Parts: sequence; C-alpha cells; structure tokens
Amino acid sequence: MLPDNLLVLERGWLSSNNIVFLEGEQAALIDSGYVTHASQTVALLEHALAGRRLTRLLNTHSHSDHIGGNAAVAAAFGCQVIVPDGIDATIAEWDEEALLLSPLGQSAARFRHHATIAAGDETELGGLNWQAIAVPGHDMDALAFHNQERRILISGDALWRNGFGVIFSEILGHPEEAGGLKAARETLDVLSRLPVDVVIPGHGAPFVEVEDAFERAYRRLSAFEQDIDLLVRHALKVILAFALLERRQLPRADLPEFLAGLSFCQSVNARYLNMSNDELAQWLARDLIRVGTLRDEQGLLVAL
Repeated sequence: MLPDNLLVLERGWLSSNNIVFLEGEQAALIDSGYVTHASQTVALLEHALAGRRLTRLLNTHSHSDHIGGNAAVAAAFGCQVIVPDGIDATIAEWDEEALLLSPLGQSAARFRHHATIAAGDETELGGLNWQAIAVPGHDMDALAFHNQERRILISGDALWRNGFGVIFSEILGHPEEAGGLKAARETLDVLSRLPVDVVIPGHGAPFVEVEDAFERAYRRLSAFEQDIDLLVRHALKVILAFALLERRQLPRADLPEFLAGLSFCQSVNARYLNMSNDELAQWLARDLIRVGTLRDEQGLLVAL
C-alpha cells in the first residue's frame, strides 16, 4: 500500500516511527525519535539513505519522543528542521515546561529550527504532494500529513491502530474554554472524512484497518468524555511506563519519591485523585504489573 520510496522505520514505544522519503539523490524525514535513541536513529538513517543527502526533517509535534533526535540528525546530516507553526516560539525559547519535558521527567536535546509549516500548507515529499492538517488533542499544535492521490495518512499521535496519544491539555486544564477532548473529537471527525486506505501512525506498524481504528478511537474518546478519571489514570500509567522504558528499572521503594518529582503527576493527582504519593505509587505499580507492562523482581520494577 506504500510507495517503494517511502520507508517506515518502526521503533519501540519510547521512540516515534521515522518516516523516510527517498527523493532521487536526496531524502526527507518525518520525526526523529527520543533523545536516548539518537545515535541509533542516525545509524538507521545512514543505512536507509544509502548515500543520499537528507535535506529536510519535519516534525508532527513537539513531544520528546518525536523531536528528541532532531539535534543529532541535524548535526549528522546538515538538514533543515521544520516544525509546526504553533510551536515556533516554544522551540526557539526552549520552554521545557510548555514542551512537557520537565513536567513529565523527559528529555530532549535543544535544536535550532529553520522553518515552520502550518495547517493547510502543501509540501512535496517523495514525489507526492502532502497537505498539512491540524490535529489538536494529544498536542494542541500537532499536524498530520495527507496524500490524496495514494490515500495515505501520516497521523502522528492523533490516530493509532488502537487509540491515540494521551490528551494532556484536558487534565492540565488548558486552554480553559476548549479542552483537549473536544479538540480530539473534532480531529477524529476531520480525519475520518479524508480518503484514506493506509495510515502511518506515530507508533506501531502502518495499518489498513482504517474504519476499525476510527471506531476504536471514538470508543476510547467517549469513555474519557464520560469519566475524566479514566483519562487521568490512563495518563499517569503512560507517563510511568514511558519513564521505565527509558530507565529500564526502578526500585519500587523509590517510586513515591520519583512521582513526587514530576509536576505533572502532582498536579493531576491533586486535581482529580487526591492520593498520597505512597498510595499513588502502590496503585500504579500494581496496575502496570497486572497488565504486563512492568514486572516486580524482588522489589525492583522492570520495564517489559
């Protein structure tokens, strides 16, 4: 379903997929993965490029697992970095709070961007014309890319095979009058009306079960709309799982202190759950062990 000159380098969940467009002697890239995988990202790209010159790196949005390798990729290949228009100032100022780096205990190497791309803009990648589409929700400034000719959607974290990325803005309470859940529903409505035969998500393999994916996404969104605590608990589990994927292991006794150091966890816990750090740690560890995300090896939490 994909053109021969479009390569999807599927990564583990700590890093977003890398989407490579081969353009004769040149190439372009969408998203660069997490910072701890930067050297691996560069090595994967060197192999995929096979001597071609990488000229452009575009980002779907500004979360750490999509921009973390930008600095290393730009340094290795000398490419231009192009970010969504809405995050222009945030990237330039390197506002770690707004980028959700410090609140979530995540990292990214600072980089310089050369240009922006906005919803409605068209760009040629791999010999095909792609339209940038605003997909707020998971990230309020995120973009997806759609090619009508081949009916391909590059969805970032706005649509996965089984859901979408955490709706952070809703539970952080901003923006006050247009929360993330409302925006996520509008995004799904926009994307579901596009002619799409194959989706390349930000995480996971490309898929052709498009209608089923939308049905799953709408069901999940409806559940969150009906019970905000479900979204809160889901977000906390995702943040801890992501942290353990990076660290690989953490003494279970250190988990309350670890959570106390994450302003995101403290903020949403105070607003919605009102647990002590010990209670929150016990619940999170128990639930993630139950679903097989972590295992407990004699008091040591280990990511699976």
